[in-house]
Amino acid sequence: MLRMLLAALLFVKSPTDVESGPIQGERQALKEDWFTRVLKYMDSNPETLEELTTKQYAVLEGDMILSTDRNAVASPWPTLEIPYKISSEIENRRHDILSAMAMVSKHTCVSFHPRNNETDYLLFKSSRGCASYVGYIGGQQEVFVGPGCILGNIVHEILHALGFHHEHTRTDRGQYITVLSHNIMNGKERNFYKLPGQTFDLDYDISSIMHYGSGFFSANGLPTIIPHGEMKEMGQRVKMTKLDIERVRRLYHCDTITEEVEKSSAAEKEEDASVHHVLFHDAASGLTTKNKALISANKPEESHTSSSTLSTAAGLQHLNAATRGQENTSRGN
Repeated sequence: MLRMLLAALLFVKSPTDVESGPIQGERQALKEDWFTRVLKYMDSNPETLEELTTKQYAVLEGDMILSTDRNAVASPWPTLEIPYKISSEIENRRHDILSAMAMVSKHTCVSFHPRNNETDYLLFKSSRGCASYVGYIGGQQEVFVGPGCILGNIVHEILHALGFHHEHTRTDRGQYITVLSHNIMNGKERNFYKLPGQTFDLDYDISSIMHYGSGFFSANGLPTIIPHGEMKEMGQRVKMTKLDIERVRRLYHCDTITEEVEKSSAAEKEEDASVHHVLFHDAASGLTTKNKALISANKPEESHTSSSTLSTAAGLQHLNAATRGQENTSRGN
């Protein structure tokens, strides 16, 4: 049923609309080729299936579920430690989901942990395709994982959930790609619009895991996007590029956090060194802080009627008696 639905949606011309010879075999061949293209499209572009097959959510650009609260779109999470839950219906995808989260966390300050009782969390659940809201929306926030969603597709959706849009919608894309609008499915042209957004002053990344592939929303099997340079990694879903990682680090201020940790660590080391210096100085003079306190406690009060006071030698003799001669901090005090 899903394949038949997609067949009706994917291509402008059906086999009955295509000019063909009078031989029935030729018509059958055209029909088989048509369905082959449908199946190939489904396998190659699972991130577009949610928009093509669902009416439950408002979906843009194939896999971006629109929030009813426009102000929430593209907002980063208020925490670096994001709770998650994996629905029992896709328990068999747990390894892929955990691996995807690990890929995001590996070189950034964002981490994920199983939900306890947190109100805001990611819920990975089953669907036809791959899809996610963009940015933090609060509460139970779904990330959809369909049968065709590989590890890289899941990473792509997690990055949407963290607040990132597709790379091909950047306003400076004209220097790097050309959009072939005549090959785009009717009604899906908006998925290729250029949109203003935060670029963090980073270069356009045609190899980004957030970039469309060449066949997204193709009506005829021909490219909808062609790069001006090398094409082989455009639309890849294998790894996060250095620029993908840097975008996460900048949105979530990872470098600032690292600097604060380093400053805190340096301050602690400086404080420890200062304490060590004081103790070392006291030990070198033969008097620990504890011993000095004992001297002060046992020093006679000055009196106009007193005819004598303890001498320094006498004070030290008294100190040794009180501490059993254990004056060096390195011997246990």
